[in-house]
Amino acid sequence: MSGTFVGMPAFPTAARAALADTQLRHNLAHATGTIRAKRAAVVGEVEEWEELRLAGAAVKEAALRDLETHLVRLEESLTARGATVHWARDAAEANEIVARVARDHGVDEVVKVKSMATQEIGLNEALAEHGIAAWETDLAELIVQLGDDLPSHILVPAIHRNRAEVREIFLRAMGSVGRPAPADLTDEPAVLAAAAREHLREKFLRAKVAVSGANFAVAETGTLVVVESEGNGRMCLTLPEVLVSVVGIEKVVPTFADLDPLLRLLPRSSTGERMNPYTSTWTGVTPGDGPQEVHVVLLDNGRTRALADDVGRQALRCIRCSACLNACPVYERTGGHAYGSVYPGPIGAILNPLMKGTGDPQTDSLPYASSLCGACFEVCPVRIDIPEVLVHLRSKVVDGHRGDTVPKAEAVAMKAAAYAFSDSRRLGWVEKASGLAGRALTRLGRTTLPGGRSAAGRIPGPGAAAWTGARDLPAPPRESFRAWWRRTDGGRS
Repeated sequence: MSGTFVGMPAFPTAARAALADTQLRHNLAHATGTIRAKRAAVVGEVEEWEELRLAGAAVKEAALRDLETHLVRLEESLTARGATVHWARDAAEANEIVARVARDHGVDEVVKVKSMATQEIGLNEALAEHGIAAWETDLAELIVQLGDDLPSHILVPAIHRNRAEVREIFLRAMGSVGRPAPADLTDEPAVLAAAAREHLREKFLRAKVAVSGANFAVAETGTLVVVESEGNGRMCLTLPEVLVSVVGIEKVVPTFADLDPLLRLLPRSSTGERMNPYTSTWTGVTPGDGPQEVHVVLLDNGRTRALADDVGRQALRCIRCSACLNACPVYERTGGHAYGSVYPGPIGAILNPLMKGTGDPQTDSLPYASSLCGACFEVCPVRIDIPEVLVHLRSKVVDGHRGDTVPKAEAVAMKAAAYAFSDSRRLGWVEKASGLAGRALTRLGRTTLPGGRSAAGRIPGPGAAAWTGARDLPAPPRESFRAWWRRTDGGRS
């Protein structure tokens, strides 16, 4: 029902449109501010929070460093407990596996637990091509689907919508795909949630096949874990006869004990709760209890590419809490759609290029969608140094253009600087020229900065005007240090 991110423009273009939407900016500021405050309150209760972050990072890092061993063990554990394990190299293979399972059972619809992995591979659209409707059961995902919209946040996909907009979506769209919303529907959150509950209940009760992701997969036991706040996931995981779980290969942890720090870090970092209201675990097939046919699709789709990057591989520690989005000043002002992916915000700015590779203009723009303020690293529960990876990926983007026939202006400027700084005489000429430029720029307009320093005014020209329109350009001094040194005999006169 909803569209895809295919064909989205580069981040600067998409962000410009988002910044012009005042309602969007208001919705985002209110929602992210609320979530930040809740997170800060519950994190502040944990005296050993930094030690807990280190423990969580260590668990994920250890799993990644011996990923092949743990995945093989996971497959063995799942198979021993009655599950069927599939390996998918990319989105096409994963989608075909899920579609085949649904076709084998003769169904024309499935219910879904909220899952970033299935959004990443475009499962809903792939199933629709086979005549199979995929119904989102998470409240925010339902809002996005009914609104023929795109998700804009990892935790709260409909964060860009306010409750009045949600009411209009429910009234307009619910009736066309199932139980309609009550005619007297108001925009009270409890009333909206009740309408969604009634709408979804008939889908839960008639569904034969469900699709889920997993927050974690335990290699030693073959246990998959989903954490949620609403209970819709529990309904999907227990009522249908068949369950298909699409799990990124980076979700594996070696032992059940490894879940301890992760399940303490995740709820506080994501929803600002001390623990998740619903933590569901399932281990293969249990006769007479829950789905009697379980399929697990272990998904690569670029993850081994990211794993091969010594700097970027830390992004695979991500536990999808979305704390970095809520802390990011760029995301707060542009929202998630501008990132052109189901993974928005700081983590999306590194995860997408790592998994897809560089070379595409839209993907290449993402490492620059940051001020490098470091707030994302400070709140990350598994200590992903996102600024470090952003700078690393920027270097890859630059390296990818070194062979261009027509070099970029930035590359020309850097070469010119290298030429000047590599010879003292040339540097002296540049210093003299900068003094002349400083006097000329002063005539164009001067701004006084804090501390009494001077800044030049806006410089004419397309690129220069855009750059100086948003930054203070320090005015070059009238006299260079070398000239002062010669004039004062090394400062003695």
